[in-house]
Amino acid sequence: MAADGAAPPNLRLPAVHVLLDDPACAALLAQYGREQSVETLRTVLSEVRARLLAGEALDTAPAALLALLDARLRSNNASKLVPVFNLTGTVLHTNLGRALLPDEAVQAVVEALRWPMNLEWDLETGSRGDRDNLVEAQLRALTGAEAVTIVNNNAAAVLLMLNALGAGREVIVSRGELVEIGGAFRIPDIMTRAGAILREVGTTNRTHLKDYAEFAGAQTAMLLKVHTSNYAITGFTKEVTVAELAPLARERGIPIAVDLGSGTLVDLERYGLPHETTVKETIAAGADLVTFSGDKLLGGPQCGIIAGRADLIAAIKKNPLKRALRVSKLTLAALEPVLNLYRAPDLLPERLTTLRLLTRPAAAMRALAEALQAPLQEALGTAYKVAAAPMSSQIGSGALPVDRLPSYGLAIRAGAGVRGNPLGVLERRLRALPRPVVGRIADDTLWLDLRCLEEPQRDVFIRQLAQLASSAA
Repeated sequence: MAADGAAPPNLRLPAVHVLLDDPACAALLAQYGREQSVETLRTVLSEVRARLLAGEALDTAPAALLALLDARLRSNNASKLVPVFNLTGTVLHTNLGRALLPDEAVQAVVEALRWPMNLEWDLETGSRGDRDNLVEAQLRALTGAEAVTIVNNNAAAVLLMLNALGAGREVIVSRGELVEIGGAFRIPDIMTRAGAILREVGTTNRTHLKDYAEFAGAQTAMLLKVHTSNYAITGFTKEVTVAELAPLARERGIPIAVDLGSGTLVDLERYGLPHETTVKETIAAGADLVTFSGDKLLGGPQCGIIAGRADLIAAIKKNPLKRALRVSKLTLAALEPVLNLYRAPDLLPERLTTLRLLTRPAAAMRALAEALQAPLQEALGTAYKVAAAPMSSQIGSGALPVDRLPSYGLAIRAGAGVRGNPLGVLERRLRALPRPVVGRIADDTLWLDLRCLEEPQRDVFIRQLAQLASSAA
């Protein structure tokens, strides 16, 4: 007997081999393998024994223990990368994977996963080829560049370009363009890692052509201009454009490189969006090299593209870092069909997912918000007040940081008399749904911007509201 007179807990659990021989365990062994199942079962039994010793009343029948094993195996093998509803109002959300790929790109990736591909094999000559050639023709046509090369993201493109052309030499940058973007990516740090010597010119808010002219000389590898992502300096400012810089660069024999960041390939104004300088405009203005991302306004997979003069691209491709930073067949498989969509620019808003979301009519989002307001209110009950409301979306990932797109969605506020942190609690409940819902909290309101919730996804969103209601109960 225990010291308090109570009967001691029954710690006699079924042996591991007995549970493994149970017919109900056969399906688990077939799905997860014997080694993993045995190891996990021992862990489960150890935890059950500890809980029994702590005084918990637990069902220790074989069926109950195998149910625990089943749940643990499913949890251990569940993917950590799951689809979510992006209702943040940021279309190209870095933390949520940026651009969504059109169906053509998705199918191309599936094929590349299933089959060997002519990644670096010239089918015409039967000899080794260059993987950049798979998309070079499309990119040259879209950018006006003489040549291109592809690496795994734009940060890698900048690093490779600086190391290949600027190692041990000066690279001139305006102080107003020494940016830091997400993930503590800082231009000065990247230049140091690349082996280039930073030469700052001008001031934070004003840089003149004479500032570049004063230091551009024999030790200068390039004049670098950097797109100011995620912020804008306004007021008493002065920036030297590529076109203004080009004559000086030609006179001194120094190339101009532009880190364009987002890097759109078409004039967005034709689709009713704010203007963003295109890659072609940048090269036409006098840039010798331009780096930009594939998974932002371009609407493709994550990659970094360097476009520009053929001789400079050739030098970059000879750098040993190029092999370390090169992209896989999956990236190129996705990028090629995306670039092909640009052959029909009049159809781009229908076919390119990113552009379709950015140009989505506010009336469509309003109608969806009004249709979802009542079901969501019913699921949340009286603790919250749900309203269909206008709001503002943003492009995200450094593209047009000060511009906002009129949008519509659901505004959720705490009901009268509700204490504690009800919006924080609700945000966690939304993130715990089978398809997590990610919104944003501001001004004592949880905002669910519906720009990225398209009509085909509406039923999935509504179906899981029942689970939201049950979690509240």
